[in-house]
Amino acid sequence: MIQRKELIKRYIEFFKSKKHKEIPNSSLIPNLGGSDTGVLFTTAGMHPLVPYLLGQKHPHGKRLCGVQKCIRTIDIEEVGDSTHHTFFEMLGNWSLGDYFKKEAIEYSFEFLTKVLKIKKDKISVTCFKGDKDAKKDEESAKFWISQGIPKERIKFLSKSDNWWGPAGETGPCGPDTEMFVNSIEIWNDVFMEYNKNSNGKFEPLKQKNVDTGMGVERTLATLNNLDDNYLTEVWKPIIEEIEKISKQNYENLSTKPKMRIIADHIKASVFILAEGITPSNTEQGYVLRRLIRRAVRFGRELRIKNFASKIAEPVFRIYDDYPELKKNKKFIMEELKKEENKFELTIERGMNKFKKFSENKKLSGEEAFLLFQSYGFPIEITRELAKENQVKLDEKEFQKELEKHKELSRTASKGKFKSGLADNSEQTTKLHTAAHLLLAAIQKVLKDKDIMQKGSNITPERLRLDFSFPRKLTEEEIKKIEDLVNEQIKKSTNVTREEMSPKEAKKKGASGIFNEKYGDKVSVYTIGDFSKEICTGPHVKNTREIGKFKITKEESSSSGVRRIRASLG
Repeated sequence: MIQRKELIKRYIEFFKSKKHKEIPNSSLIPNLGGSDTGVLFTTAGMHPLVPYLLGQKHPHGKRLCGVQKCIRTIDIEEVGDSTHHTFFEMLGNWSLGDYFKKEAIEYSFEFLTKVLKIKKDKISVTCFKGDKDAKKDEESAKFWISQGIPKERIKFLSKSDNWWGPAGETGPCGPDTEMFVNSIEIWNDVFMEYNKNSNGKFEPLKQKNVDTGMGVERTLATLNNLDDNYLTEVWKPIIEEIEKISKQNYENLSTKPKMRIIADHIKASVFILAEGITPSNTEQGYVLRRLIRRAVRFGRELRIKNFASKIAEPVFRIYDDYPELKKNKKFIMEELKKEENKFELTIERGMNKFKKFSENKKLSGEEAFLLFQSYGFPIEITRELAKENQVKLDEKEFQKELEKHKELSRTASKGKFKSGLADNSEQTTKLHTAAHLLLAAIQKVLKDKDIMQKGSNITPERLRLDFSFPRKLTEEEIKKIEDLVNEQIKKSTNVTREEMSPKEAKKKGASGIFNEKYGDKVSVYTIGDFSKEICTGPHVKNTREIGKFKITKEESSSSGVRRIRASLG
């Protein structure tokens, strides 16, 4: 059997032989280093590369490869079948304005047939069939035929199947070609050759990129002739632990989906906790809480309790190559136990309340909110229960109740923000540069150089910056911070970018998180003698471009973290 580490090693070594540089695995939280990609979690291997796909020079050059840990929350309810996962690893190789379709397809074919030893007659592919926005991708099909894939094993499909992007309303996008082994998709080559502009038009890009993705879990199952991802080595030890605790068999059709859900959610929770996120009612913390509590709910159906930390144990063995897991193991285990115990105290009473409320097959928004507020039921759990029991749920009324109490950000339940730096617009660029000035001003006014950015979200309309600080800011402090930022803007200071090692950046006093998540080179942006920060852009060239800066709100984000919202006048 081909194991996880062996597959990853073969992939990286193959692309290194093709002059690609390996890039480090980035944080699951996308704003590491000051860049905000507009979503709560890193969802794909290309996610940390957005600025470079948009034209910024990458410190490692134009050919990159790596494996990226990812979290996707848009289809949590789908978890339970044989292929859906919340946490997964994605292998990828990228060309930033270097090679294009011909070489990408040749590399893919060579890796599949020569390195993985997959027989040519087992491989089929799909290409984009064309529409009013972009032409049919005959070019990719031609290159596949040249590799020996016959025409009858090449299908042309529409945008819904063979097109990627853009990440937001505008930006790089293009056709893709998907590879199937025995009718199971394992790899996708995306050809970013268009830019969708604000008028909805698709224009050819000057820098044409290749972005690829090969899911480790699905590929392992395919290579080992398994029709269930959960039978591979990255899942089986977790499933076996659930079997041991529950004294039930995975192969039982009624228990199988429940065991998959518990295994998936606990694994994803371990990785989110390793980032320092704790369960809460907002943003990443809300997703984490939802995962743990959903696992507890299905654990109840298997008649098991106090299981989360036990089931987490195999995750540390499977992924012993992630230092953040070992380093944060105590914290991870404690938080799992704490959140499970918290929900266990209320779940029984909450389930009884749900039954009582829904006797007439209707559940009001007010009742759903009570389940959320008093019994800790995320709305997604209530929605699932309502669907399982054919109960009509008034979610509109629930949202109104939610707004009134301001307990939960709607963006968190969707798993993403409305917008972010991924749009690369002029206003977003201005606000992003202003965020650098804001962090430096906070450190100076509060006389604390150790204050760190804990998160950010920047749209064309406003910026939001979270930072480590234990108390509410005074009106005087807020005014001083705002004035100091505007003072720097008026100075018309040039914004400069340098590439250096993380060690050198630290020595020069740059703000950032100095750990294993950086590679051997980083981009450091300097604004006069006021701000120096590791970041992945984009930025204005001179502070005078920013305009008038205004702080609109200062509030608590979570324990020990404050939040400032600001806009440009």
